[in-house]
Amino acid sequence: MNGHVIMALNKSVSPMTDSIILVFGGGPAGAAVAIGMARLGYRVTLIAKPRPFDAVEGVSERVIKGMSGAGFKLALEEMAEPSARQVTWNGETNDANTEHLVSRKRFDQALLLDLSSHGVNVISGRIRSYACENNQYQVAVDCAEGGHRQVFGDFIVEARGRAAPTAGLPRVKGTQTVSLLQHWHGPPSQPCSAVESFADGWSWMAAQPDGRRYLQLTVDAASADLPPKHQLANWCRERLEGLHQARPFIDRAEPVGDVYGRTSTAILCERSVADRWIRVGDAAMAVDPLSGNGMFQALSSALQAPAVVNTLIRHPERAELAKQFHETRIEGLFYRFARIGRDFYLGESRWGDRPFWQARREWPDTHPIHRDVTPADVTTALRPVVKDGLIDEERVVITPDQPTGVWHLNGLPLAHLLDTIRSQPQRSPTSVLTEQLGPEKGQFIALWLAKQGWV
Repeated sequence: MNGHVIMALNKSVSPMTDSIILVFGGGPAGAAVAIGMARLGYRVTLIAKPRPFDAVEGVSERVIKGMSGAGFKLALEEMAEPSARQVTWNGETNDANTEHLVSRKRFDQALLLDLSSHGVNVISGRIRSYACENNQYQVAVDCAEGGHRQVFGDFIVEARGRAAPTAGLPRVKGTQTVSLLQHWHGPPSQPCSAVESFADGWSWMAAQPDGRRYLQLTVDAASADLPPKHQLANWCRERLEGLHQARPFIDRAEPVGDVYGRTSTAILCERSVADRWIRVGDAAMAVDPLSGNGMFQALSSALQAPAVVNTLIRHPERAELAKQFHETRIEGLFYRFARIGRDFYLGESRWGDRPFWQARREWPDTHPIHRDVTPADVTTALRPVVKDGLIDEERVVITPDQPTGVWHLNGLPLAHLLDTIRSQPQRSPTSVLTEQLGPEKGQFIALWLAKQGWV
């Protein structure tokens, strides 16, 4: 998540338009866009239906910081204190990482309260249909409390996750993957989580203090040879009983309810924005859960969206620039996370002949996530950026790892500084920047540029 995106949207402004923004979906992505648009002075209505399955998720510290900057407050109070996460991968176990466990059902309920506090109109219900007539969207909603209603708006933010209709949009899809989730219940315990690979997939497990356990198996949809639905619980139990990390989670515990299956296939919507709609979160790009935390991915794409929408509405002459900004960043995020997942799969070498692992070792490609950068690889150019709640064009630094560009560091425009250094090749970067910025800032920026391999 780019810090300048958060900062650019971190203050309310007076209404600049009568446009009504409709947000479909009440998860972190939809909520972040809704709050961002409300801060920009728009009237916002968010429509969300309750989650069908109360999953538990692990959240990193950077997600917490991002949500705080996005305006979440009550939702953050649902986050547990950081707890240990043990990982067994390629036969080795480490417990170097921690994560905050959270019930998604309670988290999403708190999100709705946060939205109301920011002036967002929240409707609990299911979207039955919608159509655009006379440049206005008309949405039919089946209300959670019963009955139906019509909602009208001018711009749609599609944030219903993987379940969002694609309406024939072109998509990139990875290897077909399914996650099987089930609640268990056992004695009270310390909160903790664990990950473990096995011959035909990998597992994630979490325990909460009240005895609730959450166990998930992720397998290949084509090769897992899954049994009929009524036999899934036994199938999952047999595999969990063979996992070392699962023992503390299933010891003196029993399953509660049915196994819930959901797709975990990586999917990129190649068209994620138009003049009157935008897709964010998993509705724009969803990656393999091994690639990283789902909330982080959702926020990464959603925090930029208010500036894009604001530009499309207020400055239609910049529409193509705004669309380019959103789609290039969605695509960049997707492939970055996909390659992170690929490298995790490559790190497990014990079952290279098994279909699950074979299919994921070279997808989406064999390009490295990072490569050493030399000054010859670094250029400067005009690119779209978030500026004052809008998409504008500024000169940025472009590298192989940052193809969309890096605009500033601590408010200092990096492209200008780099161009200044290159205009005086006979002088050291430190002396040039000291003259420009003073000793303290100049030395700091020069050292930072050198560490990046830019000078």
